[in-house]
Amino acid sequence: MQVEPTETQALVQRTARDFATRVVAPLAATIDATAALPDELLAGLAGLGLMAVNVPTDLGGSGAGAVAYALAVEEIASACASTAVAMSVTNMVGETLARFGRGALASRFCPRLAGGGHGLGAFALSEPGAGSDAGALRTVARRDGASWVIDGAKQWISGGPQADVFVVWARTRPPETGVRGLSCFVVERGAPGLAVGKPEDKMGLRGSSTVPLEFAACRVPEGALLGAENEGFKIAMAALDGGRIGIAAQAIGIARAALRESLEYAQARRTFGVPIAQHQAIQHKLADMGTLIDAAHLLCMRAAWHKDRGEAFTREASMAKVFASEAAVRVCNEAVQIHGGYGYIREFAAERHLRDARVTTIYEGTSEIQRIVIARGLLE
Repeated sequence: MQVEPTETQALVQRTARDFATRVVAPLAATIDATAALPDELLAGLAGLGLMAVNVPTDLGGSGAGAVAYALAVEEIASACASTAVAMSVTNMVGETLARFGRGALASRFCPRLAGGGHGLGAFALSEPGAGSDAGALRTVARRDGASWVIDGAKQWISGGPQADVFVVWARTRPPETGVRGLSCFVVERGAPGLAVGKPEDKMGLRGSSTVPLEFAACRVPEGALLGAENEGFKIAMAALDGGRIGIAAQAIGIARAALRESLEYAQARRTFGVPIAQHQAIQHKLADMGTLIDAAHLLCMRAAWHKDRGEAFTREASMAKVFASEAAVRVCNEAVQIHGGYGYIREFAAERHLRDARVTTIYEGTSEIQRIVIARGLLE
């Protein structure tokens, strides 16, 4: 595994870091308080190629690879985790379309997502009664002439209000077929029968709207089928493998921000006549935080490296995701402790980082699911 980034990867990282520092970070507190991502911020990401980092250049992407993508997500998440969610989900949707879309689907939608002028990508797999258990999906799609008609409901859809393209999973065979009866469809914003619900009032990632979707006789053309009929589960798992690299990178970015602010605070805050950074108890916390972050980063880079080489990376992605997400929660919790009472108020970012980090252990596969995936890989 190559530890140091290539010239291209380093360029993407520097580009993301500069944008994160100059543009994203000054807006982060407002984004959290208002629960809204400015359109111009998303357009800025797109203009730098950060909405399609691993999408081929002939489809409007940067074609820079999975390692470059993970490095970029870390930088954006260290400034604003909500912004990183919009970026990572749109990248995941673009990659999925590029890999599984027939020529017309990929060439039509990938440039739109990469360009950022139309809206975000949204990943619609989970339902009110089906999260980790994809075989329990109840949304259905049936053929009707030259169309598909979709009926059902989806839950926890990130970026729904600003989404232009929804990748949607629905059942095309009877329920007893489980995951073998799922297909995947591309649904555009404004499609008749698609209703985007009210954003959830969340604990963290408040700038990234999370909504339910309703499909009531939603009609899409026959060509909206992504991949082969009844092979949607394979598409979902492939997308989630890559998505877990993105969540690991997001968690690492949040943790880096928490450590950076803890270091600054510990050197400025004085007790018993000295900065608290001179107290061994605080030094041990900082040392553990830095070690966890570096270990998580290396696991994330390993998974991305395998992906870039076209090798299997399912187990590696799950290891990166579970370790990085749980490390981020621990790091952010320690950051609040280091800040003391100030860590519990909105004036300091420590409490936002803890709220933002918590969900990384839940979405795109809970920690419990990741451990199942890892164990299966070890037992094979």
